[in-house]
Order: sequence, then structure tokens, then C-alpha cells
Amino acid sequence: MIITPPELPDHTRTLERRTADLFADFVQREAPDVPLPGRSTARRFSALSELGKRDLCVARLAEGHLDAAAILQELGHPLPAAGERWGVWAARPPGPGVHATRAARGWRISGVKPYCSGAHSCTHALVTAEAHDGYRLFAVALDRPAARPVEGTWPAIGMAGSDSLDMSFSNACARAVGEVEEYLTRPGFQHGGIGVAACWLGGAHAVAAALYERASGGGRMNEHMAAHLGTIDMLLHTADEVVRGAGEDIDIDPLDERRNARARSLRVRALIEKVCTEVLDHVGRATGAGPLCRDERHARAVADLTVYIRQHHAEVNLAELGRLATSRAPEEAR
Repeated sequence: MIITPPELPDHTRTLERRTADLFADFVQREAPDVPLPGRSTARRFSALSELGKRDLCVARLAEGHLDAAAILQELGHPLPAAGERWGVWAARPPGPGVHATRAARGWRISGVKPYCSGAHSCTHALVTAEAHDGYRLFAVALDRPAARPVEGTWPAIGMAGSDSLDMSFSNACARAVGEVEEYLTRPGFQHGGIGVAACWLGGAHAVAAALYERASGGGRMNEHMAAHLGTIDMLLHTADEVVRGAGEDIDIDPLDERRNARARSLRVRALIEKVCTEVLDHVGRATGAGPLCRDERHARAVADLTVYIRQHHAEVNLAELGRLATSRAPEEAR
């Protein structure tokens, strides 16, 4: 006789629903109080870091909504209306991608865009696409069937709740936002990249919480654990200060008239990615497998951060920074 086991609950879907609910609550209650870049940017980054501490998947969706608002404002379009939840879907891996064509009124886009966080919960998105005159950004209302998630395309464990499926667009109505390539060349593109890093940093704090809690829980902390905790404390404190300082620098020159934004973004993102990587390693070496096996929240925080920081382009970005640092060295010495 063949015994069929009972159907297991869909934990991934449960995480997606939970994240979607928390995202909607954030947009309604907290998003209006988060400053735009150039206006108390350090406070904006602090808010994103705090979200990362709470839940990296929620932070991913919240960062997308906040970034969409910043992009719309910078490029002269209305901010998201009440009840709207926006994403920024700009991944550009190899493949056919999304293409835009002019229509009688506005534009139409078609194709498949990967890594669309909040695929089920966003009501609108800023989507990049190839047009006849170059690479453009478009605002799209996610009305079905013209825009629909491709089910099964996000089987991830880390960042499972971010619901980052592929989105299929079929002649969807779109509104051009900015001119050709303007999404990439505007100063806010660099400022937004640091906002993502602020989320990563919050995730590193969440991972480190397991070690801080163990150290302060009344148990004996040996020298091995103390050394790891001291290293983590130094890394996180330094990273917090760097992100805060970057926000203050942006407020001084929000339009990037000094041409520092790209180097700043590359430096901060590289540093935060390195801090996150080292925090993951030190916490694991100090605590062993216990928290990963018995603390669901910690295990999820580790898995989420491991996936999220891979949004950093690693050696590609470091090589660009090296070339940029070399070319700027004589100028900065004056």
C-alpha cells in the first residue's frame, strides 16, 4: 500500500503574504514621513536600515516604493497617490528583455522582466525597457492581463518573502518617465544605490542580534566569542557612521555638482557589502550551528542577507572604483 503524506503548508506563500501585508502597512503609515534624497538623507538611510533590521524582505519592497517616489519627483512626475504601492523593476540580465513601442497615446511595453520584487503586491512599477531611441524608464499600472507575474520563477529560500518573480508584459500601457538613459544618469541613481546598502546594513544588524543576545543573556562569554563580538561591533559602528556621513554629504550637494556621487556610491556599497559578509562569518563562527538550526528568525535573516547582498556587483564595481579613484587622485590632491 502506498501512503501519501499529508500536503505540507506552503511556507513560501505564507511569507509572501505576510511581507505583502507589512509592506502595505508601511506604505500607509510610515512612507509619508521618510524624507526624499537631498532632504535629511541621513534620516532616510536610517529609516531604511531600521526596516532592514526588522525584516529584509519588507525593507526590499519598502525601498522600492520609496525609490520610485524619489525618481518620480526628480524627473518631474507626480508622487505615488494614496493606496498605490510602487516597485522599481530595472534588472537587465542577458536575454530578450522588455521592449517599448510608441502608441497613439503614450507607449506600450511587452516582454519579460526578471526579479520584480513585490510582483503580487505592487499596484504600479517603474520598468526599464528598450525603445527605438534607447533605454528608457516607464511608469506602468500593473493591470492584468497586460501585466502578470510568471508563477514559479522565484523558488528562492533567501528573500523568499520579497516575491521577486518575473513579470510578463503584453502590450501594457506605459508612460515615459524622463528622457533616454536619464534614469541612469540622474544624480539620484547614485543616491538610491546607497539606500539599498542601508537596507543591507540593517540586515547585518539583524544577523548580529543573535550574538549580542547570547552575550547579554547571562551566559558565560569566553574570549573567543568576545573577540568575534568586538569585531562585529566595530564593523557595524563604522558602517553606521559611513552611511550617516554619506547622507549628510548628499544633502550638501544633492544635484552632484561636484561629481562625487558615483565614487561615493561605489565606496559605500562596497564597504557595506564587505561588512555584511564579515558579520555573517563572525556570527557563524561565534555561535556555531545552533541559532541556524533552532532560531527561525535568525536563520531567515542569514538566508535573506546572503541573497540580498549579491545585488552588489562585487569585483565589477571594485574595478570601476579602482579606475575612478586613479583618475580622480590628482584632482582630489589639490
